[in-house]
Amino acid sequence: MIWPWRREGEGESAGTLRVPGARRDALTELVAALPDPVLLLDRNGIVTAANRRALDILDFDPSDHHISAAIRAPQLLDAVAHVLKANEAVRVDYEMHVPVRRHFEAFVSYISGEEAAAALILLRDLTREQQIERMRADFVAHASHELRTPLASLLGFIETLQGPARNDEPARQRFLDLMLAQAERMRRLIDDLLSLSRIEMNAHLRPQGTVDLGQVARHVRDTLAGLAREVDLDIVIGMNAPMPVKGDWDELVQVVQNLLENAIKYASSGKRVDIDGGGEGRFFELIVRDHGPGIAEEHIPRLTERFYRINVQESRSRGGTGLGLAIVKHILNRHRGRLIIRSELGKGSSFTVRVPAAEPELLGEAHR
Repeated sequence: MIWPWRREGEGESAGTLRVPGARRDALTELVAALPDPVLLLDRNGIVTAANRRALDILDFDPSDHHISAAIRAPQLLDAVAHVLKANEAVRVDYEMHVPVRRHFEAFVSYISGEEAAAALILLRDLTREQQIERMRADFVAHASHELRTPLASLLGFIETLQGPARNDEPARQRFLDLMLAQAERMRRLIDDLLSLSRIEMNAHLRPQGTVDLGQVARHVRDTLAGLAREVDLDIVIGMNAPMPVKGDWDELVQVVQNLLENAIKYASSGKRVDIDGGGEGRFFELIVRDHGPGIAEEHIPRLTERFYRINVQESRSRGGTGLGLAIVKHILNRHRGRLIIRSELGKGSSFTVRVPAAEPELLGEAHR
């Protein structure tokens, strides 16, 4: 097959690529049609073309910029320099750490006989495979430890019911209630682990929808109203203006629900939780503020770690899994947002969710 930019003739090798004049568009069109991210470079390392998949990864158009402005990985830059000098193909692995950690495999190939394009970079996103492997290791390391305690309790209760309490009806009912509580704890733990795994698997894919944070807050307040009434706590929402952000409705609901549930469980002594918000430049902020006992300063930096608890026994007695704030952090990372925690002992705590605002043309698409 003879490609439209390739000319075989006298004095030319069969593999020579030619893109003179209008035929140059054929190479660009082929690059645009490829399913993987691809960039074309000239002999000086300047990007001459990039397909849509590459633009999505880089978050800007690198055309007419040096490749180092688009990808700052030393391994890839060294590979490009080698290919342009040695006229051969190279494969290299590299990582991007901003805005989220991603792992790529890059194939850099030399293009001979072409003035506008001297090298081609094809990227394969290995982030998902890396995350799956890391999650498997995390599950073995963390979940097995956390599940061991309730499982040991269940085994102990079963042995007691089979032995000393075999014919003790009051004891049997008491042990069955305790077994149910331990089984519920394991179910919540597994649900949270699965939720965290799903979020991590898609952490490198930024949500494209538009969501009103104010509507999210009102929805969560209505959902948790019964739980708040049980502890005689008021949930007060102070903002009315729309707060459209770029995000996923279900995940942002999970963020606010986790924060509000924590306030209800651990700060109900304050009798009130305030939810406020507003805009700050290119971001919107939602603030969940309680008036409970507060959190000691040394604990704050570690609150979003998996299974970190200020008081292990209290957390477990209230049904906590130690994963709630870790889930919040990973969801906000996927949204290119952040969680800001402030607290003072005896005066309560505030958890600020900061999420990028939606583009003006998308505001009409906010979740209704």
